[in-house]
Amino acid sequence: MLSRNTSQARAVAWPSQGNATTVSTVGSQRVLRNTYALLGMTLAFSAAIAGLAMTLHLPAPGLLLTLVGFYGLMFLVHKTADSGWGVASVFALTGFMGYTLGPLLSAVLAMPHGGAVITNALGATAAAFLGLSAIALTSKRDFSFMGKFLMVGMLVAVVLSLGAIFLQIPALSLAISGMVVLLMSGMILFETSRIIHGGETNYLMATVSLYVSIYNLFTSLLMLFGVAGRDE
Repeated sequence: MLSRNTSQARAVAWPSQGNATTVSTVGSQRVLRNTYALLGMTLAFSAAIAGLAMTLHLPAPGLLLTLVGFYGLMFLVHKTADSGWGVASVFALTGFMGYTLGPLLSAVLAMPHGGAVITNALGATAAAFLGLSAIALTSKRDFSFMGKFLMVGMLVAVVLSLGAIFLQIPALSLAISGMVVLLMSGMILFETSRIIHGGETNYLMATVSLYVSIYNLFTSLLMLFGVAGRDE
C-alpha cells in the first residue's frame, strides 16, 4: 500500500526570513537565469539517478538514512554555496534525493495503473511549477510576506509526517500530502519572488529551494494520485 510502504519524511529547505534587498534588475535576471539553468540540470541528473536506482532495484534508504543524508548534504550546500565546491554539493544533494525517489517510483509502478499515476503526477507537477512561476514573473508581486506562514506550515507538516510514519494512519498521510501540495506551491511563488526582488542573490541556494519544493510537490501528488488510482 502506497501510504505504508513508501512513506518518507519531508525534505525541507526552510524559507529565508527578512525583507528583500534592492539589487539591479540585471542582477536579478542573471540569478534567475542561472537558477533555472542549474535547476534543469539537477532535475535531469536526479531523474537519471532515480532511473538507475530502479534498474538496479536498490532498496529504499529508510527514514534515518534519508534524514541524515538530506540534512547533512543540505548543510554542505550551505557551507560551500559561496565556493567552487558549491555546484558539486548541489549535485550531491539532488543525486541523493534522486536515489530516494527510485524505490518510491518502483513501488508506484507495482500498483494497478502505476504508470498512469506517475505520468499524472509528473504532468501536474510541471503544470503547477510553470503556472506558479509565470504568476510570480508576470505579476511582479512581492510574495515575501508568505515566509513566516510557510515556515510554520512546513514545521507542522514535518511533525505530522513523522507521526503518520510511526502511527501508519492512511487518512492522515493523505491529508498531509494535500497540505504539502499547497505549501510547496506557496514555496515556488515565494522563492521565485525573492529572486526577482533581490531577496535571494545566491543561485545555488535558490536552485536547492526550488528543487526541494518540486520534489515534495511531486511525491505528494504521487501519494494523492496513487490513492485515487486504488479506488478506481
